[in-house]
Amino acid sequence: MKLTNALSVLVDLSYAFRVAFLPTLRDILHAPLLVFRPVQLSRLFMAHVWVFIGNTTDECYSSVKSGLLPDAHGVVLEIGAGRGHNIRYLDKTKVAKYVALEPNTRMHSEIRKAAAEVGFTEDAGTFVLLPYGAEETGLINSALGGPHTIDTIFSILTFCSVPNFENSIRPLVDQVLKPGGTLLFFEHVRSRRADVFWWQRFWTPIWAKVFDGCELGRPVDTIIEGLDMWERKEVTGIEGEDPETLFVHSIGRLTKVSTAA
Repeated sequence: MKLTNALSVLVDLSYAFRVAFLPTLRDILHAPLLVFRPVQLSRLFMAHVWVFIGNTTDECYSSVKSGLLPDAHGVVLEIGAGRGHNIRYLDKTKVAKYVALEPNTRMHSEIRKAAAEVGFTEDAGTFVLLPYGAEETGLINSALGGPHTIDTIFSILTFCSVPNFENSIRPLVDQVLKPGGTLLFFEHVRSRRADVFWWQRFWTPIWAKVFDGCELGRPVDTIIEGLDMWERKEVTGIEGEDPETLFVHSIGRLTKVSTAA
């Protein structure tokens, strides 16, 4: 593996600290107890970083999103809505309601703004914003009025940071997604190459602390494919992607069995 690939995350880490250190420091000076709340502090830091990298990241993967997200239909739940960049890729003629899941409340005003720009509003009953993580299945169902209310779940570069993902994804699909519903995802995943995976594991302890729990080498695609809940599944990579990149990606379209198990 080329050393430039192995050390490439240093560029991202350096940029993140340049743009987010001072705003985060101001947050700490305003609320000193943040130093004892590492999860909240990481979310604040990530919110500041996303102000600068959100648009660039969206543009970088716009072609993937354009090919994936128009498949979303019915009542749609986005995992980790961020600053609302993904809403505009939805086909509004297919979506009855957009539910945004985002535990980082610093992002909420931007999500509301982005949703309103494409016609999803709380007043019209076509938009719901929930401050929960994907692992909080009980709270999600309670807020939505019960289980099996969602026709489509989608995640764009978010499953990498869901706590205890291997145990969280099953109840999310089992209890939130309707029978016959769709799961769409675009994620960076564990590399199939042992040398690349070694570096993914090496950097993850630092990367996760800086970027709100994100794990570089989490086998998201393998875990999802392995669930015994699908009647159809299609999981692919990005054609031509560098096999030595630490950010190898996977695209998934899966359909839940149409009758309860």
